[in-house]
Parts: sequence; structure tokens; C-alpha cells
Amino acid sequence: MRLVLPKNPNVFANSQLDRAAHRRSDGAWLSSAMSQGNSVFMPLWKLNPFVIRGREGRSEAGWVTPELARPLIRPGTLTIFLGEHRNSAHFAIDISAEADPERTGPLASLGTFADLRTIAEEIDPSDAAILAQAKSLVDWHQRHRFCANCGNRTEPAEAGYKRVCASCSTEHFPRTDPVVIMLPTHGDTCLMGRQPKWPPGFYSALAGFIEPGEAIEEAVIRECKEEAGIEVDEVAFHSTQPWPYPSSLMIGCYARAKTTDIHLDGNELADARWFTRDQINAAMQRGSRELRLPPPLAIAHQLVKTWANEAG
Repeated sequence: MRLVLPKNPNVFANSQLDRAAHRRSDGAWLSSAMSQGNSVFMPLWKLNPFVIRGREGRSEAGWVTPELARPLIRPGTLTIFLGEHRNSAHFAIDISAEADPERTGPLASLGTFADLRTIAEEIDPSDAAILAQAKSLVDWHQRHRFCANCGNRTEPAEAGYKRVCASCSTEHFPRTDPVVIMLPTHGDTCLMGRQPKWPPGFYSALAGFIEPGEAIEEAVIRECKEEAGIEVDEVAFHSTQPWPYPSSLMIGCYARAKTTDIHLDGNELADARWFTRDQINAAMQRGSRELRLPPPLAIAHQLVKTWANEAG
């Protein structure tokens, strides 16, 4: 029996790449692939991917040819094999050491380096997912240059999917932090909260990191109790979203509220309120000063939208 999963509704999901993990230890194949004419490279400068202005002024992922990438790959330049699509090898290169690649060097005047969050909904959805993969990996390498076991320097290995300590031989692997993000519901209402730093009227789903030894359902129950003082049960899964800030996996859930009295923790949230479907739909359709919802980029938007579109 083959399980067919529904298409993920979230930005940064639905990558078309075959990550081809078996290639990562094949040095000869990687060396050959880096010079193949159909291979493509994604330069990242200070964690910002390279983009160009495409049709109708919208941004497009700025994949570059081996000829353009070659002058950027100097000794010590981090190069990561991301995977293959239609026999085209995809690589990411960290060019953060370049002073100003938009104005000097092989990429001068060809495009710009942009924050991924600002262009994610403009570019091709699969490219957005691949760029999220690239950004998370480059960020991990930048923050794990030294061994957590002995403190000595580590070096990249396995085409960018591992770092190895030359001193104690400890192997370090990229990590993903699981986060539950949930919408508690009670009848025709849902609970959302706001952090102190958010703009006036902006509310979103509750969220928190899963702790060691904790199940997803347990984390949902704990976070709702800790942040808003409500008790929930009947946790239901909605979808997941890779979130490259720096490298989380957002696990979207619903939960049925057993209690409705809100008691804020005084730390995470500045406010939390119950909102009706009518209020949610009005905010989505016409906008509202009293209620500003998360943008479509965020999985919280998909949680709220799906719930609001259900029959009451």
C-alpha cells in the first residue's frame, strides 16, 4: 500500500530536489559535477541568497553557471551539494568573505542579495524550499566551526552535511529544532496571542520548542498551559513547515480547549484572546486595525485560514 500525502500548503516546503545522499561521499562525482555545464550554483552572501529580477519585475532565484561560480570558489570556500533535479546538480556556495559581490567580481550588476523571507513568495516555490535548505546549512556551518567536545576547529565533510574535528575525530551533523505551533479552539472560537514586540493588533498562533523526551502532543498541551493557562486535549496534526531562522521544523497542530479562562505567563505573551470565525474572516477579507493576522508566508496563517474556512 502506497501512502499518498497531500501537498504541503506552506512556503519552504515542496522541494523538487532529490537530495541524493549517496553522492555526498563520492569525491570524484562531486568534482566532475561541479564543472558540468548543466550544474547550477546558488551564492549566499551573509546568508542572503542571490536573486535576479525576472518576468514582470518579480524576483527569481539567481542560479549561476559553473563559469560564473568558479572564480568565487577559492580555497576554504564552503561549497555544499544540495541535490539533483532533472540530472542537474545543485550547489550552494558561501561567499560571505567577499567585500561587495553586487558591485565587484563575476556577479557584479547581475542581481542582488536579498533576505529570503522578503522574496520567498515571489520566487518559484521549489526554489524557495531549496534556498531554505541552503540557508540553514550555511548558517549551521558558520556557527559550528569549533568542536563541542574538545574546542578545536572542525572541517566540512560529506559535501557539507557533516563537520569533523581534526583533533578528536568527533563528527557533527546539522540539526533541526522541532517547534510546535498550535491553534487552540473552543466551539466557534480560536485562541491567539501576541508577543510584546509585535505591532499593535497583530495576533498569531501559540508556539514553542519541543523539549527533550517530549512527544508532539505533550508539547502542545504543555505550551498552551504555560503560555495562556488553558488546558487542551485532542491534538490534531495539520502540516509542517521548514523554517530557516535558523533551522526549525514548525509542526502545525490544532487542540481542543477544555478550559477558556486565560492566565498569561507574564513572559512569552503580552496578550491572548479568543476570536470568532467571523472576526477571523473579516480580518482576512477586509483587514482590521483590531486584528492583524500572520502573513501567508507563515504556517500560522495556514492554520487560521483552514480553521476559519471550516463549517461552524
